Amino acid sequence: MCASPVKSDPAPLRLLGRLAVALFLSYMAVALPLAAIPVSILHWPGYGNGLAGLAVGIAFFSTILSRNHAGVLADTKGGRPCMRTGLALYVAASLICALSGLTVLPEAARYIILLAGRLLLGIGESLTIVGMLGWGIGLMGQQRAGRVLAWTGAAMYGAFAVGGPIGLVVYEHWGIGALMVLSAALPLIGLGLVQDVPACVPHAGARPPFWRILGTIRWQGIAVALQGVGFAALGAFLPLRFIHAHWPYAGFGLTCFGLAFVAGRFACGHLPDRIGGLKVALFSLMVEAAGQYLLWYAPTPLIAFAGAVLTGAGCSMVFPSLGVEVVHRVAPHMRGAALGGFSAFQDLAYGATGPLAGLLADRFGYDIVFLLGGLCATGGVAIVLAQISARRTDA
Repeated sequence: MCASPVKSDPAPLRLLGRLAVALFLSYMAVALPLAAIPVSILHWPGYGNGLAGLAVGIAFFSTILSRNHAGVLADTKGGRPCMRTGLALYVAASLICALSGLTVLPEAARYIILLAGRLLLGIGESLTIVGMLGWGIGLMGQQRAGRVLAWTGAAMYGAFAVGGPIGLVVYEHWGIGALMVLSAALPLIGLGLVQDVPACVPHAGARPPFWRILGTIRWQGIAVALQGVGFAALGAFLPLRFIHAHWPYAGFGLTCFGLAFVAGRFACGHLPDRIGGLKVALFSLMVEAAGQYLLWYAPTPLIAFAGAVLTGAGCSMVFPSLGVEVVHRVAPHMRGAALGGFSAFQDLAYGATGPLAGLLADRFGYDIVFLLGGLCATGGVAIVLAQISARRTDA
């Protein structure tokens, strides 16, 4: 149940839209540096793809470790303080990362500073996304959880679509320090936009151990983790593949992915609530797998762009579709913890993919990371098929 708005705004959908716009701007702190960080690190003597992938992926490990805390905070205090704290951490983390642009420091010190900032950014991301989901579902009601999940992802990956290319341009002209300062400024605007969106009263009830909640949602979590491998591989290594192949428009592949992702969210965001999450997730994973295999094969940039579009369209609805299944499997007072745990599965895939794919790329080339993404998405298809079969048997 929500408190009365500080300013009169009776339409929950309009309030959700404001949260989504704030998240879009604030998530630039994550999206802007994503492609620029590995490009920057590879210019440092002795730093290869493995260390570049670690700098990208380490944020996801701190996100994983903080998901339980974020879920408990959202369930007990509400999504509003959870999201606002996360946005403040975005600002602090970006400012720390800006110090890695100081060329007077040795590369080792700059790398450690960058890792520290990325770790703090991961905590901010956990609080921001779990808070947004808890706040949005509180405003809209559980029956429209799929729409909240879809809009949250649309805001995130809309930022990803425009942030990747912009980040590369800013980095190429002004360096990593200026890029991180810009990344710190945008979440401040987001904080201002959510200032007068009303809080929602958290639900009361006994809380089982977090590990028991994870056990309840494990198959949905594993499937979304397998989906996440393709996204992480594309985000960290598609620009590098373009650069290595001497193809133009290295950042445009990220735009293709992001635009397809956002279009899928807005066009199909209502489907999990209407026809069920498993059906939508099954089709989505099949499309993602096709896109990843196409990226693995791609002999030209146009085919690579097509693979990025298919990957974005496929990834688009996997998280909200399986997230609806998660929401329906737990009581309302455990919703934040369940969604936090569900997101942690995806975070694990994001965090592990960067270093692993970097090592594979060093040995076999950049195209191999997309074969890995395709195989993982195919594994997700198998899990969802098994879930559909089990549900039919139970019925």
